[in-house]
Formats: sequence, structure tokens, C-alpha cells
Amino acid sequence: MSRQSPLITVMVKAARAAGRGLTRDFGEVENLQVSRKGPGDFVTNADHRAEEVIYNELSKARPGYGFVMEERGVVEGTDKTNRFIVDPLDGTLNYMHGIPHFAVSIGHERDGQLHAGVIFDVLRGDIYWAERGHGAWLESRRLRVAARTKLSQAVIATGAPYIGQEEERHRLFLSELAYLTQETTGIRRFGSAALDLAFVAAGRFDGFWERNLKPWDIAAGIVLVREAGGMVDELDGGDVLETGNILASSQALQPRIHDRLKAAKKRLDAE
Repeated sequence: MSRQSPLITVMVKAARAAGRGLTRDFGEVENLQVSRKGPGDFVTNADHRAEEVIYNELSKARPGYGFVMEERGVVEGTDKTNRFIVDPLDGTLNYMHGIPHFAVSIGHERDGQLHAGVIFDVLRGDIYWAERGHGAWLESRRLRVAARTKLSQAVIATGAPYIGQEEERHRLFLSELAYLTQETTGIRRFGSAALDLAFVAAGRFDGFWERNLKPWDIAAGIVLVREAGGMVDELDGGDVLETGNILASSQALQPRIHDRLKAAKKRLDAE
């Protein structure tokens, strides 16, 4: 049944409200691409405005809930059992360069456990949502992870380390990439972890891995993948929200992808 709970309804409303501003500002970003100054400061302001919209909407609908937000950080609430984990603009670099692939991501945590998630693919207008025990959905369509069982047929998404991160991260990523490109039909790097996870839940990607992400990048997507029948693990056995080292895929492919990533790390450690 695809009927949204009151909680999901308010999360969707907040995501759509933020999305309207991001859509408006995105047109200006495209114009700024050809200017000498560039869109950096403008995008930062757009990001802050979107977060403010989400914060105001959710605070009004659920007073007392806490927040973990990309810009504000941790906001303690009077209700210690509930908090939202918010990324107002996932895919900031895409947005800054006028690439139309970015999202609003809102996760909900209850009693220390991820409970619900909403990911809004802003320019496509798609709302992905999930709530623990109630499945994962794209609007009113039930989502399931892909049924492929062979790595040779799989398309896997990832994210790459960026400039300024230590050399070791880049070396590990290249090792992991080498091991998986030998086994899979394709690797994709689209620049939005939230949408990568939503696409895993929808069966478009067969898996997704990345390291050193933030809780707001992945909280909503974790709920979506799990409720779509998939698995989410921390790559090295820790807490995925603490480390941001994530692997998400179907139950059939998860151990196979994990084995290749572990082999890549083991080889690098032995060098």
C-alpha cells in the first residue's frame, strides 16, 4: 500500500518546498557558468536557503524534533527520540556546474534507528520515499532492488575522492575500481550519493559503494534500499553512519561486491 504516513507527508512537503527554490536558482547558476566570477557564492547561498526552508517546515510540523544538518550541524530537540538528518542539496558540484542531477535528502531517525527517508530528484520531479516496515516507493510505485545475480551483468555506482583528500584514499579508490571493472558490465559516477542509493532501491543500479560520506548523504537512501529488499553494510565492519563507508546492493550481489572490494584493499595493504 502506497499511502504515505503523516511523517512522510511532512517530509515530502519540506523537500518539495526546498526544491522550488533550488529549481529557481538553478536557472541563474546556468547563466553564471559563463561569467568570470562563477557560481560558487551563489550556490552556497542557495544551499543555505534550501536548508532554512526545510528546517522551518519540519520544525513547524514536528516541534521538538532534533536535526543533523549539513550547514547547521547538530540541533538538539526537546524530543530526544526523534531527529531529522538533512542534506538540502546533495550533488552540490553538479549544481554548481549546471549539471541537472541533484537532490534533496531527508532522513528520519527514531530511538537511534533509521526509520524513514525521502529523496527528491528535483529537476525530474520524482519523490522516492520509504518508511520502516512499509516498503520503498517512487511516488505510488513500489520499488524493489534489481534481481540480477551475476556481477558480469551488473552496473555499479560509486563516488570518487576529491582534490585535497589524502593520497591513500585516492589509491584505495583506484584499487577498488580496478577490481570491480574487471567483473562488472559498467561503473557509473553521477555525483549524488542520495540519488545513487535511490537508483539502487529502484533497480536501476545493481549496487553502490563509496567511502567517507556524511550521515546526511546516506541516511534517507539507506532506508530506501533496505525497504526495497536490499542490503546496506559498512565496508570495514563499523557503523556506516559514523564512517560513511557504504556498500548497498541486492542480497545476491552484496557478498560478491564486498569480496572484490576487500580483495582490492588487501592487495593495497600488502604493497
